Amino acid sequence: MATLGSFNTLTVIKSVEFGFYLDGQDLGDILLPNRYAPKDLQVDDQLDVFIFLDSEDRLIATTQRPRAAVGEFAFLNCVDVNSVGAFLDWGLPKDLMVPFSEQRQKMQPNNGYVVFVYIDKVDQRITATAKVNKHLAESGVGLQSGAEAKLLVAEKTDLGYKCIVNNHCWGMIFDNDLNGEQLKLGKRIKGFIQRVRPDGKVDLSLRKQGYETLGPLAEKILQALSENKGYMAISDKSSPDVIRSLFKCSKREFKMAIGSLYKSKKIELDKTFIRLL
Repeated sequence: MATLGSFNTLTVIKSVEFGFYLDGQDLGDILLPNRYAPKDLQVDDQLDVFIFLDSEDRLIATTQRPRAAVGEFAFLNCVDVNSVGAFLDWGLPKDLMVPFSEQRQKMQPNNGYVVFVYIDKVDQRITATAKVNKHLAESGVGLQSGAEAKLLVAEKTDLGYKCIVNNHCWGMIFDNDLNGEQLKLGKRIKGFIQRVRPDGKVDLSLRKQGYETLGPLAEKILQALSENKGYMAISDKSSPDVIRSLFKCSKREFKMAIGSLYKSKKIELDKTFIRLL
């Protein structure tokens, strides 16, 4: 069954001067204008298309890919505001509307906002809301520590960056895990679940956690020790800033690396130093 606001694989049933008609099943025949059609498209071919409504509320198919489909979150720029709401650029000719009732604060042109895309139950139009919390799970319970995750960088806070995790819930990448790296709002990135706290909040990392991933860092520490006559006045009690300046890693990663080196009897640990054995 073809669905509005999503990608569908449809069959070409008729060619006309201005485009092609596709079999939209329960939605009826859907026009694919010539400007969206591949040059070699023929009747009976199947094509992956996105279905939306044009300015006259007619069903249209396109091979263009919007920045978000129905049921997804996205960071979109506001391009216009009028008497009915704000309009966001989502990559299609017809901009995506956010009614005033679905805005957390009044949207302004040239600003970016995190929104959720849905079908309005009243007029059956593709619509967006900035009140995203009602479409997100309250916790990350069920997510597995160490698992890879798809992240949407949504907001910068005093602690770090809030991200939407797997189109499902909020998570946080803390500044001390970024080693000074700046993230771009709206960017979709790959990350990892660092842990799910007892209250359901999710800590994220840009790097996979675990001792098996610390080989390069451990080798870097050993090399630094070797270059400093086997001794460095640094330990797991040192400040995150000192650790980051020396090894470009978080304090947590440093502690895990020297812990692995200690267990393998390659270094001696003290409260104020580490020494090569």
